[in-house]
Amino acid sequence: MRVVIQRVTQAAVEVEENVKGQIGLGLLLLAGFTAEDTEEDLKWMAAKVAALRIFSDADGKMNLSVQEVQGDVLVISQFTLYASTKKGNRPSYVNAAPPAVSVPLYERFVTLLEQALGKPVQTGEFGADMKVSLLNDGPVTIVMDTKQKDLF
Repeated sequence: MRVVIQRVTQAAVEVEENVKGQIGLGLLLLAGFTAEDTEEDLKWMAAKVAALRIFSDADGKMNLSVQEVQGDVLVISQFTLYASTKKGNRPSYVNAAPPAVSVPLYERFVTLLEQALGKPVQTGEFGADMKVSLLNDGPVTIVMDTKQKDLF
């Protein structure tokens, strides 16, 4: 599982010109999955995201989690996080899990994240053509991958 985390002051996702999800202060997560992802991967990522201290405290230091600032989370599925550009100029997505595998992983990750945060999480619509807007705060953007836990 690979996630791009963006600290935002606002974010929204539209599907067919209708707002599907939106948040104010919080985190926008772009989440991609492989067929090898496990329940342990999902739990690790949900716990890590919920506890990640990337919001400023009273001294201006990144020392607070999204929970501590009472922020919200918007999760968008994004298979293109597993794009391979090794050969040629057209990306290959063979490393991304097919929908039959990734939809349950995505839904389970959202549930685990809601449990870790103790509140509902906003989402996009899996497989839809989505328009995502955000105002990145900082900017703060972090990439995490469950297959490289030692780096995070």
